[in-house]
Formats: sequence, structure tokens, C-alpha cells
Amino acid sequence: MPKEIYPILRPKRNLGGADEWPLLAVGGRSRAGTVWSYHLQMTTIRINRAPVLTLWAAVVAEQIGLPRDTALTAGEAVAGMTAHAKGVRLGIYAQPADMGILPAPPKPEGATGRIKEFMLLGRMVHIADTKDGHRAINKGEIAKPEAVNKYLESRFGDQLDAARSAMEALAATLPPSELNAKAFHLYEQFRPEVPSDEKGWGAKGVLDLARLHKLAGS
Repeated sequence: MPKEIYPILRPKRNLGGADEWPLLAVGGRSRAGTVWSYHLQMTTIRINRAPVLTLWAAVVAEQIGLPRDTALTAGEAVAGMTAHAKGVRLGIYAQPADMGILPAPPKPEGATGRIKEFMLLGRMVHIADTKDGHRAINKGEIAKPEAVNKYLESRFGDQLDAARSAMEALAATLPPSELNAKAFHLYEQFRPEVPSDEKGWGAKGVLDLARLHKLAGS
């Protein structure tokens, strides 16, 4: 009879009910008949880059002083601009004409005040005053934080809190002024690996939360 092999992990007896965290359970029965369950917190997520960058940019924006709702919309804008730039490089989108320094975009519906500029991860994000607070403009419209959060939940699933916590730990290792300058370089060190050509467009890779914790020194 083949020998059962288990990871050397903290055992839990007679586990019942829903798991408290997103966990991978491995179990078996000892010679004495006791049921053991070994639980290993999942540290990898198969996901494409856009939601990872959205969340990371939002975490950075919040760390340097933006309210969470504003930060979520800024994260969406950064991810959108980054994806468009990659699409142009791959020939998916047409190369825009060189128009020099572009003026601020026209005021979208819902904007109540002047449009401000905010540099985040090397991207110029336009932020407008609205009746609900400051919101980033994405693709000519006021971004909605609740929609961004729903998007992140749909992509990360029950690992969203774990991913956010890992990113927050990394962001907290640098002072705000230094963080914004280095944030994209940090992202390049943990983002999911995908092919650099058209095959990588929208493709899923592995986001390793352990890598984030290692970069944070935790």
C-alpha cells in the first residue's frame, strides 16, 4: 500500500464550517484513525495584469494620500492608459499623431469643478471634482469606485483582501514621495509573467503573493 505523504504543516482537528481564509486543504487519516486536515494559505493567483496594476496603483495612490474611492478610480485610469500604450506598441491600436503637450480633457458629465492633474506610476491622471468627491477620468468619463471594486472582486475572487494586504505591506516600506517614483518599477518585479508579444495580450499569469511579501521584507 503506498505511503501517504503530507506537507509538514500546522494540523487542525475536526475542522467544520466555512474556511476563514482562502485555503487549500489537504487531509488524510492517521494509523490511529484520527482525521487530520492540513491547511496551506494560497499564495498564488492566476490572473492577467490589468487588475493587478489597477489594485497596485490604487494602493499606491491611497498610500500617498488619496481617499480610497479616489484611489480606486485613479488605479483604473493608470491601468487603462498602460494597456492602451501596450496595445499601440503591439500594433493593436493605431499610433496616435504627435500633438505635443495635450490639453486637459474636456469636462465630463458629472464634473462640478476644475480638472486637476495627478502623476501616478508615471501616468498623468486627470481628476475631477464631483458631488461624491474627487474622481479620476477614464476614457472620457468619471470613473466609479464601486465599479472598480466590483471589477477587482470579479478578478481576484476571495483572494482580493490577501492581495491588497500584500501590496499595502510593500507600499508601506517607502515614504510617499519615494514610493510614487519607484512604484512602477516595483510592479515590474511582481506582476504576472506573460509573453511580451500579442500572445500575452490579456493572457493570465501567476501573481505570487509570497514574492510581494519578500519584496516588503515581511
